[in-house]
Amino acid sequence: MQNSEAMALSAALLAVAGGLTQRIHEGVLARGFEGVRPAHGFAFARLAPDGATVTDLAAHLGVTKQAASQLVDEMVRKGYAERQPHPEDARARLVVLTERGWACTRAAEEAAAEAVGEWGELLGERGMRSLGRQLLRIAPHGPIRPAW
Repeated sequence: MQNSEAMALSAALLAVAGGLTQRIHEGVLARGFEGVRPAHGFAFARLAPDGATVTDLAAHLGVTKQAASQLVDEMVRKGYAERQPHPEDARARLVVLTERGWACTRAAEEAAAEAVGEWGELLGERGMRSLGRQLLRIAPHGPIRPAW
């Protein structure tokens, strides 16, 4: 592959990722969840299973502990998350999604399904299965971080 082809492919993948992030964000807002930014969605993804400490969240997002703490403060103020005692470490606090946070996460999933469904209209079922397999082969393992 020539350098110019690699750049064109890179640009296309970045455009798709950015467009998908924007579509999910717009879908969340359209479903009535105000005061959220795409960065919240990346944080929600880490908090969703069982919660996380601010330190865990900072590592997941690739930011300082102070920046993660500010994001958590914002999510708590807006009612999307809450701090609880950590079940295994009395010195730590666990940040978990509230019911509103879970509802926002479900709204993001719905918006993602709508956006990806449109790809299916363009690529067809077979094309979508192929795209999924190929992307899973090259996708890095680990957290999905926002492009700050």
